[in-house]
Amino acid sequence: MVREFKLVNEKGQTFSLMDIEKYCLLTEPGGLGYSYNTEYEQLGNTFITNLRRTEQGQINGQVNFLNYDNYKKLVDYIEKSENIKFSYIVPYKSGVKEYLKDIQIKELSKTEIQENGVMSESIIFDCLSLWYEENKTVYTITAQESEIRWDFRWDSTFGDYSARNLKFINQGHIEAPILVSIDGQVQNPKLELYIEDELYQTVAINTTINQYEKLLYSSKENDFYIYKQNTDGTLTSLFDLSIINFAADNVIRFPKNKSCELMLKADNDITHAEVTILVYYKAV
Repeated sequence: MVREFKLVNEKGQTFSLMDIEKYCLLTEPGGLGYSYNTEYEQLGNTFITNLRRTEQGQINGQVNFLNYDNYKKLVDYIEKSENIKFSYIVPYKSGVKEYLKDIQIKELSKTEIQENGVMSESIIFDCLSLWYEENKTVYTITAQESEIRWDFRWDSTFGDYSARNLKFINQGHIEAPILVSIDGQVQNPKLELYIEDELYQTVAINTTINQYEKLLYSSKENDFYIYKQNTDGTLTSLFDLSIINFAADNVIRFPKNKSCELMLKADNDITHAEVTILVYYKAV
């Protein structure tokens, strides 16, 4: 098994970096690790950490093309995409895993096809996030006693779940945000986070999501939102004093290395929902 690279945009369209015949071949990749920017304060002969944060980082390498058409195909793909993720598929001994990193293009050179029939160009992507796994679980169920519970233990198989109470432990390197989508009709939906069996956080949304509408929730950094998706696909923000308690902590994220449980509730049954957990890593 070998590691694999590709680009993925917001529409789910991919551009292979492993297929020189139809796309291109990425060689000499760099910037896949991580580094820190650290500032110290000296006290006598001892140095105390004053500020320590991960540096932004760049992914770079050589992209090799057999023709100019494939070069233009890459440029068109990048420029027609609103958001791009760099996909890094790693063949561990325990199995293959895919990690994603949000990126944007910084530089792509262009020269000419050489005597060997290959055009080799340098490429640089600016990194906009850490590496993360995107674990999406879709449930179509009928709730009992007006509640649904999901709990995930990391590295368990996402798929056939007969039990409704499965534990989740975030084994990433930072807190794990979530994406939640709940189909209507649902009245006064509520998200609850339990940590070590104790209620830690509640996000109560005092509204009705009608049939063919959806509640959309995200706790990602720089992309936090609570929306109602209308029947025509437009979005309505639910940040209103009559709907959301502004004094409460409405940003749910799973802490590291603790047993957690996410509970979704409503005044009526929740029959369809999707939960995506984003587990972030500084290096993989």
